[in-house]
Amino acid sequence: MRPLVVLPTYQEAENICDVLTRIRTAAPGADILVVDDGSPDGTADLADGVGERLGQISVLRRSAKSGLGPAYRAGFAWGLDQGHDVLLEMDADLSHDPDELPALLRAVEDGGADLAIGSRYIPGGAVPGWPARRRLLSRWGNRYVGFMLGLPVRDATAGFRAYRGSMIEKLDLDRVRADGYGFQIEMAYEVHKAGGTILELPITFRDRIRGTSKMAPNIVYEALWLVTKWGVRDRWASLRRR
Repeated sequence: MRPLVVLPTYQEAENICDVLTRIRTAAPGADILVVDDGSPDGTADLADGVGERLGQISVLRRSAKSGLGPAYRAGFAWGLDQGHDVLLEMDADLSHDPDELPALLRAVEDGGADLAIGSRYIPGGAVPGWPARRRLLSRWGNRYVGFMLGLPVRDATAGFRAYRGSMIEKLDLDRVRADGYGFQIEMAYEVHKAGGTILELPITFRDRIRGTSKMAPNIVYEALWLVTKWGVRDRWASLRRR
């Protein structure tokens, strides 16, 4: 199979060289696509430089910051057009350990998964250093997602994943409109509704050391609103069919 690691970036000059080097070491058979949203700090140029040195690295330059969901949709579409049949996603700030990439790949290539998720909330997963309030908010948010959508996933907001390319094609990316956490939830929900196999693998998630987090409260609010809307919509549709 031909795997592609899709790496959205904005203002990641402090991390991009390290993360690309570590991905290349951990998954030497995978291609890498950096999707940069016009970073003014030169992230895209640095990625090009690493690509010239290590190979198998492409950079998709976008004119302005438009969010995580649009970046992944653009990256997945590029990958499918180039013939890649496993599409992986991860953060560029090293909160996701590149050494875990082979396990996600095996889950798709050998384990039959249409979606493999690096999960913080199954046995073996961890979020060291998180305060109790943040852990509770994240865990209960994911439980709310499972309850509202009937989604059998413990970590639906996780952004460390591998998709089977044929499943992405089946979903029709143009219909997936959410951003941020909402994008991750919507993708998992669509795979579930399409009858896809979802596997979760334990990971350790560590907060970034360098650079500034892009997380904002409106991303969380968007996700909660969308989950509520989808849950009510689909339950109402199910009742009407009965």
